Amino acid sequence: MKLSSIVVTLILTVGVPYYIYTPLPAAIEDHLKLMLLDALFRAMLQVGDLCQCLGLSHHITVIRGSTLGLGSPGEMAGGQGGGMRVSDVDFDRVPVRVYEPPAAGGGDGGLRRAVMFYHGGGWALGTTSKCVYVYQHKHIYYDVLCRQMSDELNAVVVSVEYRLAPEVHFPVQYEDCLAAAKHFLEPGILGKLSVDPQRVAVSGDSAGGNLAAAVAQQISVDDSVRVKFSVQALIYPVLQGLDLNTPSYQQNHNMPMLHRSMMARFWLLYLGVDTSLHPLLLSPSFLHHPSIPPSVRSHLNWTTLLPAKHIKHYKPVGMEMGSQEVTGQEGDLLPGLLDVRAAPLLAEQGVLSRTPRAYILTCEYDVLRDDGLMYTRRLQDAGVAVSSHHYDDGFHGALSFAHWPFFFDVGERMIRGYMDWLQENL
Repeated sequence: MKLSSIVVTLILTVGVPYYIYTPLPAAIEDHLKLMLLDALFRAMLQVGDLCQCLGLSHHITVIRGSTLGLGSPGEMAGGQGGGMRVSDVDFDRVPVRVYEPPAAGGGDGGLRRAVMFYHGGGWALGTTSKCVYVYQHKHIYYDVLCRQMSDELNAVVVSVEYRLAPEVHFPVQYEDCLAAAKHFLEPGILGKLSVDPQRVAVSGDSAGGNLAAAVAQQISVDDSVRVKFSVQALIYPVLQGLDLNTPSYQQNHNMPMLHRSMMARFWLLYLGVDTSLHPLLLSPSFLHHPSIPPSVRSHLNWTTLLPAKHIKHYKPVGMEMGSQEVTGQEGDLLPGLLDVRAAPLLAEQGVLSRTPRAYILTCEYDVLRDDGLMYTRRLQDAGVAVSSHHYDDGFHGALSFAHWPFFFDVGERMIRGYMDWLQENL
C-alpha cells in the first residue's frame, strides 16, 4: 500500500469518529444515532457556509437542496388518502395545506375541532407540502404529523406555508401566519369546513411555536376577530433572543440538534441583520445594554421565573459590562429582539392574561428549554391555565424523530402526550 493511501486511511479512521463524536448525557437514548444525525446536519451547514463564502449560493439554499428527493410515501400532493381529504389552497394569499378527516364538511352533521399548525425550522427551513425544503427530515415529518392529528383527533388541520428567510425577514413570517389565522377564524370559513368555533387550537414547534404564541397573543387582543383560539399548544418554542445565556443555553450549548451558536444564526437570519453581529448576540453583556428597559429584563429574569432544579449552579453573567452603548448595527438588532411579535415572552401581563389555556412542551437537553419554562411561569402568573410537559430525556427536535427511519422512543412519547392533551382539552 502506498504511503499516501495509508495516510488517507489513517485520517479517515481517526478523523471521521472525531467529527461525529459528541459527549451526550446518559439520559439520552441511542447516542450513536443522535450523534450521526447531528454530524450530518453540521456537515450540511458547513458545506452551505463554504458555498456562500465562494459566492455560489446562500447557505440556506444549499441546506434545502442537500436532501432533495428524500420523499416519503406518507407525503402526497393533496387529494384523497385513506378517506382523508388533503388540499393545497390559499388563505388570504398565504399557501396552506388543509387536512380534512373522513366525512368532514357534513357527513354525520357534527362539527369538528381544528388545529392551525406552524412548522419549525428557524423561520428559514421546513415545509409540509409543495416544496422539498428539508430540516431534520421535516418535509416528511410535518405531513405525517398533520395527517395523524387529523385522523386521531377527527380534526381539520391547517398547516401554514409561511414565507421563509432569507427570501423574506421579520415580520413577514409572522404576518403570513397572522393573516392565515384571521382568514381561518372567519365564521364563514369555519362553517364551510364544519369546524366548531369553540374548539380551534393554534400550535407549532420551535420557530413555529414562536409564531403560534405571537399569533395567539395578537388574536386574543384583536376585538375585530370574533372567533378566538381556544387553546395554544407550543412544542419546545423559541420565545426570545435577548438572553442566549440562560441556564439551558449554558448547559446545552453544544447539544444536538440545536447548538447555541446555530440558534443565534437563525435569529440573525430571521431579523435580516448582518451576520457580523453573531458575537454580540452571544455576548453575556448584551441583555444589560442600557437601551433595554428594566421591565423587559424582568420578563427575562430567569432567577425568579425558573424552578430551582433548572437553575442548578448557573449564575447570571455579563452585568459588569452593562455600561456599553448600543450604536450602529447593534442598534439595528435590538428593535427586532424587543418586538413582542418576535419575542412573545416579552409581552405584558395584560396581554398574556387574555391568551387561551396552554400546553407547553420542553426538553431538558435543549437550549430553548428555559424559554418554554419562563413562558409557562409568566402565563400562570397572568392567570392562564398551563399544562407543562417536561421530558427529562428530551432534546430539541425529538418530536421529529418519532417516525421512520429514526424511531426515537422519546419522540413517540412526546407525540402521544401532545395528542392526548389535545384530545382532552380541545
